[in-house]
Amino acid sequence: MARIKLDLPEQFIFETSIKVRIGDINYGGHLGNDAVLSLMHEARFRFFNSLGYKDEISIDGVGTIQADTAIVYKGEAFHGDEISIKIAIQDISRKSFDVFYLLSCGGKEIARAKTGIVMFDYGQGKVCSIPENFLTKIQN
Repeated sequence: MARIKLDLPEQFIFETSIKVRIGDINYGGHLGNDAVLSLMHEARFRFFNSLGYKDEISIDGVGTIQADTAIVYKGEAFHGDEISIKIAIQDISRKSFDVFYLLSCGGKEIARAKTGIVMFDYGQGKVCSIPENFLTKIQN
């Protein structure tokens, strides 16, 4: 079976750290695969906060919706470990963009991932264009 290959961008525009909680640990005694997605979500939320947005559904009058996810697991992390999560934005189109993540601990890569994010007008229930103000922020 062919494995997913995910090439990361060379430059990241945001970094945060999150401590592994006991609820993030699976029956194997290490960071669970589902917890990695949760850590990515928290990091993306913090990234949007750093741009001045209170959440992912209050971005200049519209919100975001996750269209797809790819995660490649590279190593283990354990309860209490401090995970560094770096974020990069690429493949920006009129209505969507990709968020890339690099998760590491103590210099060791834990996972690399990508989420496809689509702008969504929750009031109208449909996909919409990326607001200009937000577009300017994620392009820098």
